[in-house]
Amino acid sequence: MWRRRDWLSWVGRAAPAGYSVLTLGWPALAHGASILAVRLWPAADYTRLTLESDTPLSSRHFITPDGTPRLVVEIEGLELDAALKELVGKVRADDPYVAGIRVGQFQPKVVRLVLDLKQSVKPQQFTLLPTAPYQHRLVLDLYPTVEKDPLLELIREKEAAERKAAQSIQDALGDFIDRLERPGERPGEKPSERPSAKPPAPVQTPAPATDIEPSDSHLKEVANRLVIVALDPGHGGEDPGAIGPTGLREKDVVLQIALQLRDRLHQVRGLRVMMTRDADFFVPLHERVRKARRVQADLFVSIHADAFMQPGARGASVFALSSGAASSATARWMASRENAADAVGGVNVSAKDPQVLQALLDMSTSAQIKDSLKLGNEVLSRLGRVGRLHKGHVEQAGFAVLKAPDVPSILVETAFISNPTEEAHLKDPEYRAQLVEALYTGIRRYFARNPPLARPRSL
Repeated sequence: MWRRRDWLSWVGRAAPAGYSVLTLGWPALAHGASILAVRLWPAADYTRLTLESDTPLSSRHFITPDGTPRLVVEIEGLELDAALKELVGKVRADDPYVAGIRVGQFQPKVVRLVLDLKQSVKPQQFTLLPTAPYQHRLVLDLYPTVEKDPLLELIREKEAAERKAAQSIQDALGDFIDRLERPGERPGEKPSERPSAKPPAPVQTPAPATDIEPSDSHLKEVANRLVIVALDPGHGGEDPGAIGPTGLREKDVVLQIALQLRDRLHQVRGLRVMMTRDADFFVPLHERVRKARRVQADLFVSIHADAFMQPGARGASVFALSSGAASSATARWMASRENAADAVGGVNVSAKDPQVLQALLDMSTSAQIKDSLKLGNEVLSRLGRVGRLHKGHVEQAGFAVLKAPDVPSILVETAFISNPTEEAHLKDPEYRAQLVEALYTGIRRYFARNPPLARPRSL
């Protein structure tokens, strides 16, 4: 067995004159890559598989040609180890795309992953360079072959909720009539305990047919009178966002707030909420903007709980887009921090047209900024009743997520999660409920003073 210095000595003597020997490649010759972590992020939009390693990984993937929905991934320079075997147990029953994963040593230094699929997918594979807190990452995103129409989904969701509410009213009315016809019934008595008698005739109310697909004209009519608010919980998936002193993650707390706010807003007749994410998965900044524009949202509210360099920083903030310089050094710093989320969360740059992407993120209008400031002022005034404000006015900076040219957009920093006191507040369900009510009231007040314009929505 040659020792390292013997090998270098031989290569040095064999190398032609004028050539030097590079020793940086020696570790790669000595051992393969080591897997540091494996992660699986299932969501309705797509499922992401991430392999984190100490050195870059090289792989190829293909869909099996036999008609069985399986995706095969072959990764070079690897030996099967305990970390890779953990993938088998990470598959969740509610994953829309992956039914199961098998892992095996296909060839020496080649590991094969076989993903049993629930539906046909369009896989995207890419690698990410090290960035805090991650090392090298190999990413495989599984997208549906046919993307759902988000506006149509909102309409169907609205009508399903209305049918459920109508049924509840009908059931309550029937129960009320039933009680009137049974005066001897004791309070709390169950129907099964009542004396037998002829049941009252059911209340005759027309119920919408659930087995008939709504017509195009009906869908367009519903869409045209629908008010849509896009809620954007920041970060998610590979990107935890800011982390508090006791480990509270920004991505978790803002998702809780957004889900509660969605439920609150759904109590408003004729209003529906589109969530850029409703679970723990990553959404690129430009995709958050695209989602809001696809449903022709009337408002866009991005919810965050950021950190600052000093733990003493505290107070809620509201930001609108700036067409020029940021309104303060803090606003500029926070915009830069939020705009870096794509690097942590992981974006497949090769899958997007850079020119189209840049054009989308460069679009802004003075009218959009003006309306965003109105919305921001309404929300900020309500947040000031819950807790301390970081600044008493709406700040402005170049946040990429606020650059939908036709949608009034604000970014709300609910608190500084880096502040121990404010992190404790964010953990408190009662305090989060107050934040939700403040956001809800601010949005309602904006719509009351700036009614949404009636405009046809495409389906």
